[in-house]
Amino acid sequence: MPPKKSEISKNDPKRSGKKKEYSMESLEELEGDLTKTHPEESTDTEDELEVEGEMSKNCCIYTVPKTLADINTKKAYEPRVVSIRPYHGGEEQVQAMKKHKRQFLSHLLHRKQLSLNDLLESKSISRLAKKASKYYSKDINYFENDEMECRFLKLMVLDGCFLIELFKKADKVEKVFERDDPLATMAWAVPYMYGDLLLVGNQIPFFVLEELFQTFKMPGDSDASLSLLALKFLNKVMQRPDGVVDNFLKRATPNNYPKPLHLLDLVRSSLLLQPDQEETRIAISNSEPSNKRNDLIYCISKLRRAGIKLRRREADSFLDVKFKKGKGIFCNGVIEMPNITMDYHMKSFLVNCVAFEQLHNTPSKQFTVYARLLDCLVNTAKDVDHLCHNDIFDNYFGKDGDIVLFINKMGKDLAFDEDQFYLSQLFKDVNACYGTDWKVLWARFKARRPYASSTIIIWLINVAVNEHFVTAIGSRY
Repeated sequence: MPPKKSEISKNDPKRSGKKKEYSMESLEELEGDLTKTHPEESTDTEDELEVEGEMSKNCCIYTVPKTLADINTKKAYEPRVVSIRPYHGGEEQVQAMKKHKRQFLSHLLHRKQLSLNDLLESKSISRLAKKASKYYSKDINYFENDEMECRFLKLMVLDGCFLIELFKKADKVEKVFERDDPLATMAWAVPYMYGDLLLVGNQIPFFVLEELFQTFKMPGDSDASLSLLALKFLNKVMQRPDGVVDNFLKRATPNNYPKPLHLLDLVRSSLLLQPDQEETRIAISNSEPSNKRNDLIYCISKLRRAGIKLRRREADSFLDVKFKKGKGIFCNGVIEMPNITMDYHMKSFLVNCVAFEQLHNTPSKQFTVYARLLDCLVNTAKDVDHLCHNDIFDNYFGKDGDIVLFINKMGKDLAFDEDQFYLSQLFKDVNACYGTDWKVLWARFKARRPYASSTIIIWLINVAVNEHFVTAIGSRY
C-alpha cells in the first residue's frame, strides 16, 4: 500500500512547527552538504566513546583504513561514476551521475503519484535515518543533529531510488520507457557501475532498499524480489549463469544465510560455500593435529615439480576448491579449482570482499582464505601462465606479471581465525603430499631431466619385452 500522507505525530518536537516543503531542486542544493558540514575536530569525551561503542555493534559500511588502502592503492576503494553517500559524493568523477539520480527519483514519484514531501514524511520512510545511521563506522555524531538527519534521509532516498529503478530497468521489469529515459543516456556508465556498487564504503543498508522497493511496488510488477533483481544486475561481474543465482536464492533461508547487510554482502554471500560444507572441512582438519604449519603451501612451480597438478573443475562458486590425492605412479595429487575471470571488475570485487571481511566481524572469511590460497600458489608469471593454460584463470589484465602483483598485494597481512580457515584440510593434504617419497623424487627427476626420464621409460619397456620374449622361447625348448 502507498504510504499515507503526513503520518508524523504532531507532538513530535523534531517535526513541530512550520511544515518543511521538499522539492527536486532542494535535492540538487543538498549535494555534498552532508560531508562538507562535518566538524573539523573531535574530542575524545566519555560520551562520544560510548556512542561509538554502541555503533560498532551494528556498523557494516566502512571507510578503508589508510594502512589497507596503501597496500592495494586508494583507487581500489573509490567509485568511478556513481557514489553512494555519505562517504562519497564530492569526487569530480561522480558529479555527472547526480542528474540521473534525480531523474530516476522523479520517474518513480510520478508513477506512484507521490510528491517528494509525501514520501519523506511517510512513517515507513521517515524512520529509516536513525536505524541506517548505525550501519556506518565513521562520523556517527553527524546524525544526532536534526537537520543533518533530515539531509541524510533525503540523500539515502535519492540513492536508494536510483538503485531500485536501475535494477528494474536493467532487468526490463519496468517496460515503460519514455523517450528521454535516463537509462538510454547513461549506457556508457553501466559497465563502471558494476564495480562501484560493490565497494566496501560505497554502500546503502539493504533494509533501506527493501523499504523503498516495497513503497514503489506497482500493480502488475513482476514477482521478482529485490535480491533477485540486484543479483541479476551485478552478476555480470561474476559472469555466472542465471540458474546459479536462482539456486542461491532458493537455498538462502534465514537458517543458512542471514539477511544481506548491503549489496556487497549480498553478492559475496551468493558465492560462499554452504555452512555444512565448511564445517565438515574444519572438523576434519581439527581431528588430526599436526606440528606443521598448515596455513601455507608452496607455489605452483614447486608443486608441479613434486608431482602435484592443477585442474579446472566445474562449480557454482570459484571458492569451491578441492584436492584429490594421486593414485597413479606419476601423480602425487590434483588441486581442482573453478574458473575465475581476472579483469578489473573481479579485481575490485575481490579486494573489497577481503576488506569487508577484515573490517567486519563476520563468522565466515572465505574470501580472505581464498586470497591466501592464491597468494601461496602464485609467485611468478610462470605460475599465472600455468593457471591460464589449465583454463582456471581467464586473463584480461594484460600481462601475467600484473596478476602476480595484484594477488601478492591482496594476500598481504591477512588475518583470520583457525576455525574460519575453510581450506585447512586442503592445505594440510597438499603439504602432506609434498614430501620426499619416491613419487616426489621421481616427479622432480622427470621435471629436471625430461629426456633422460623418457629414455629410462623406453629402456624399462625394452627390458620387460625382451624378458618376456626370452621366457617364451625358453618355454618352447
